[in-house]
Amino acid sequence: MTDLKLLALDTEDLEVISTHVQDAVVRVADMGYARGDRRFALLMNRFDWESGQGRRDKGVRKRAALHFDAVQSVVTNGFDPSAPEGVLELLAITFKPIDGPAGIVELSFAGGGTVRLGVECLEARLSDLGATWAASAKPAHALD
Repeated sequence: MTDLKLLALDTEDLEVISTHVQDAVVRVADMGYARGDRRFALLMNRFDWESGQGRRDKGVRKRAALHFDAVQSVVTNGFDPSAPEGVLELLAITFKPIDGPAGIVELSFAGGGTVRLGVECLEARLSDLGATWAASAKPAHALD
């Protein structure tokens, strides 16, 4: 299996990254904002949707890193950012332009939690870190 290395500089690129990280599991302790570097980063165990999997196969997860540059502000909602053992399931990442290239990146988690990043411009990088293991279950979503 090939490790992903993706760069997002516009909304379409970010949609590709969002698709690859859907259903990723993130520990609260594995997210952080480096104010001096203006970078927000998180480590995750992403479900590898692109791997070939049979009907009985539960698929695989991969350790991955995602970071956003040119971050000016971080606002969390719907979970306790001071609870390091908290675990979140990432559902989607979106970008809403506000003024020119500046805008808001929103990471949406199951249960309604969000992380909103105020950015000067959209610049995100996703990289697989090489570790791969069998998933304990294949994520499923109810169709509404």
